[in-house]
Amino acid sequence: MLKYLLFVVSVLCAGGAYAQQNIIESLQTRRAGEGVVTIHQDAQITSLIGKRYVRSTSSEPVKTLKARGFRVQVYAGNNSRQARSEANRVATKVKEEFPELPVYTYFQPPRWLCRVGDFKSIEEAHVTMRKLKATGVFKEVSIVREQINIPIE
Repeated sequence: MLKYLLFVVSVLCAGGAYAQQNIIESLQTRRAGEGVVTIHQDAQITSLIGKRYVRSTSSEPVKTLKARGFRVQVYAGNNSRQARSEANRVATKVKEEFPELPVYTYFQPPRWLCRVGDFKSIEEAHVTMRKLKATGVFKEVSIVREQINIPIE
């Protein structure tokens, strides 16, 4: 009796495993009274469906140390939606002009701020501030003291 029950359970499990299909196959299956779905995508994407993603060790997050330092403030607005979009617009322009600099856009009540860089000394911040002013794009440029992120190598 136990052998018979074990046999039935194993047949049901095997049948269930055979019936499983990925989402692409189930969407593209033609059924009476339903529309037709056609998916155009690279075969590599289809091969990745149902597989576990394992992050490579080479792209581990960079460890940082928090310290007092300086940043260059390129925008300070109020607490409106318009100020938020303007802060993001300024951040995008800074990233285009100076892709090597980290850009921080955040809300510090009561205003939206866009600040650039992680400088240990005011002299380093001053050099970057002069470069930002020289572009003529950024109007409200100043140096502020703030907690910065120093990457640990």
